[in-house]
Amino acid sequence: MIYYVEDETNIRELAIYALKQAGLETKGFPSAEPFFEACHEKVPDLILLDIMLPRIDGLTILRRLREEPRTADVPIMMLTAKGSEIDKVTGLDAGADDYLPKPFGMMELISRCNALLRRSHRTTQKSTDRITCGPISIDLSAHEAYAGGVKLELTLKEFGLLRKLMEDQGRAFSRSQLLRDVWDTDFMGETRTVDTHVLTLRKKLNDACDGAGEYIQTVRGVGYRMHPDTQGN
Repeated sequence: MIYYVEDETNIRELAIYALKQAGLETKGFPSAEPFFEACHEKVPDLILLDIMLPRIDGLTILRRLREEPRTADVPIMMLTAKGSEIDKVTGLDAGADDYLPKPFGMMELISRCNALLRRSHRTTQKSTDRITCGPISIDLSAHEAYAGGVKLELTLKEFGLLRKLMEDQGRAFSRSQLLRDVWDTDFMGETRTVDTHVLTLRKKLNDACDGAGEYIQTVRGVGYRMHPDTQGN
């Protein structure tokens, strides 16, 4: 999925049409506010940013994206009428992966998008299989978990529980589902073990990073979920 932030409707719609015709699923946004809402729901594979935007400009958006763990590694291309060397350097220094001045050809846009997506895919394949949610991250290959950069000392089941919740963020899991998937048991008579592990996991998260435990949310009548918004209850 590609997100394109551009306030000029004609340019945005033409680019979206060309990208979709090339088989690249794309959504457009006229300003920062709806774009950030969409990122909150789903992190895209690539972001295209205009610099001259109303209220919040593209460079400010870029810096915020690079500061947020969930979007820090998403490839970003700046698309702007500003074509001077200083503007290009400013964008790249702020964390942009590519820069394309207007007016640009649609074939070049498609080609550059494909190149960034291929590069990002290769990097992901070579990465440490890290999953993040707010200040919490887990490194699957090293079997390590962190909160606010502090390494957590987790039991095997605590790590498995955290991994299960983080791999499908936003989804509510019942206690019986967690027992089956984390504890590998179909015994439904006693699910307090899940509650106990959630309590200890939350405590360890909060001890490492204040408030981190609140990302594991209780879903009344169901069970638990991991949510990137601690206010999502």
